[in-house]
Amino acid sequence: MEALAVRLSGLDPYVDGAIRVIAFYDTLMRRRVDLPALARASAGLAECVAGIRLHGTGRVIRVTPDGRQASTPPSPASTTVPITLDEEEIGTVWLERPGPPNPLDEVLLDRLAIAAAAVAERYGPARTTMADPALVELAISADNDEAARARALRLLGFAPDLPVRVVAVRSQLPLDRIGALVCPAGPVKAAPLADVGVILATAVDPARFPAGVRAGIGAAGNPDRSWRQARTALRFTGPREPVVRYADLGALALLAEIPQDASRDNADVAGIARVADSPEDLETLDAYCVTGSLRRAADLLHLHHSSVARRIEQIGKTLDIELTQPTGLMRAGLALAAWRLLDH
Repeated sequence: MEALAVRLSGLDPYVDGAIRVIAFYDTLMRRRVDLPALARASAGLAECVAGIRLHGTGRVIRVTPDGRQASTPPSPASTTVPITLDEEEIGTVWLERPGPPNPLDEVLLDRLAIAAAAVAERYGPARTTMADPALVELAISADNDEAARARALRLLGFAPDLPVRVVAVRSQLPLDRIGALVCPAGPVKAAPLADVGVILATAVDPARFPAGVRAGIGAAGNPDRSWRQARTALRFTGPREPVVRYADLGALALLAEIPQDASRDNADVAGIARVADSPEDLETLDAYCVTGSLRRAADLLHLHHSSVARRIEQIGKTLDIELTQPTGLMRAGLALAAWRLLDH
């Protein structure tokens, strides 16, 4: 092969140059360089600014011929080539050459694109928490085939053999901060989708969510199923239980399947809506349903148990439920959960 290359290079200076460019990038790939090193080497070889962009992370690298990060505004690209991986475009490489393109620019960019794809596959995206929302949506959507989902997860940095857990979040805090807190060691990515934040992680610690965050946590495994579970769990969150795991809901998760009109028409749920006009009564009922005891509810509310008993008696009259009986307590708890689902 080397003898053939030598003979070809003697016939045509362009072929000689192209072979040298190909050999240049083969050497870089054998050395397993990263994206910044690829950009620096390409800018030096082309003697103009070279750029690399990965769509999944939004990362852009622009390097001048002397190996420095380009600080000037980008000039119009003289030549561009897409970076493809498994027949999917994952980024772009380009040169910002003033004047006419060099005849070898196309060869150079073709090899740079191949090398960049190999780096992206080997190392995955940069270790940033925030990700492209479109890529996250590809990973969790039920409408995508498994091949597209697997590509999206790989571009997000998740290995094929790692189960992914999805978290649905509502918070004023930055998503990247929340993701880094709840999954400090493993891969984690986050992106906003409509009015809900999405966090993808290999492991989630529910105890690490900061105050003020509402979060529903899906089971690990299939991302689209985990996303559905996370959204359902988020609907069950409240001031007293701001973080809910879908696995902990058990049969309560079935309440989320009930049509909202049917819930509104239910007498017990309508009674909860009347109780909710008094935040104090609603908090008392919630504490009583959680603890199942007047004394433990009083401790939780920092009130005397006789005061809680009087409130519960009045709330029971409003609901027309005997709350001191096990059946009445169960009815009130289910009605309260169903009413909260309407609230969401």
